[in-house]
Amino acid sequence: MSEATIEVRAREETGKGANRRLRREGWIPAVVYGGGKDSVAIKVERKSFLDLLRSTGSENAVFLLELAGTGKQRHTMIREIDSDPITRRVKHVDFLRVLMDETVRVNVQVDLIGLPEGVKNHGGVLDFITREVSIECLPGLIPQHLELDVSALEIGDHLEAGDLELPKGVELLEEVERVILSIAAPRVEEEEEEEEELLLEMPSAEPEVIGRGTDEDESEGEGD
Repeated sequence: MSEATIEVRAREETGKGANRRLRREGWIPAVVYGGGKDSVAIKVERKSFLDLLRSTGSENAVFLLELAGTGKQRHTMIREIDSDPITRRVKHVDFLRVLMDETVRVNVQVDLIGLPEGVKNHGGVLDFITREVSIECLPGLIPQHLELDVSALEIGDHLEAGDLELPKGVELLEEVERVILSIAAPRVEEEEEEEEELLLEMPSAEPEVIGRGTDEDESEGEGD
């Protein structure tokens, strides 16, 4: 888990017009909520926020917000980032208050390690079905990702959520039988077999030949 500290300021004005002015001035409107307390409207400097977001390397990073001029601090996690659908520019951020001694539920990405034997040597196809799983743990124990070693898998093999190795203090919230990935037979071979079966089922027919008549027909024509 990564923790990033960022300074924020209180927002004195709210509403669409005020938010547009903030964005033009290099700020991102945001709100802090949860934890049994009232929501607080804040603003965060755009460049500082984006730099920290990239440096954490995880969508589940814990942010320590420092309210400028007050000495107040609060651990939070990002619950939602509202971005422009065309420019992808961040328009608004929702921060959720968290307590470091209380568990949270988050989704964590699954990363695959290695190249399956069935893919490398037999032309199999890796079907990556579940790319993230739900877990529960303390905010300070949230892993950036969970790894699965797939190098020994052959065609027909699969791995389930129960095969994930979880760090100490992390609980899996998924069904252990949920399939994460499988190694399927080569699709090319399946297509070729289907084509062969189709050809065998097609009725055979002699081709019709259209051309000149026989010599006998030609001689009969000349005699008329």
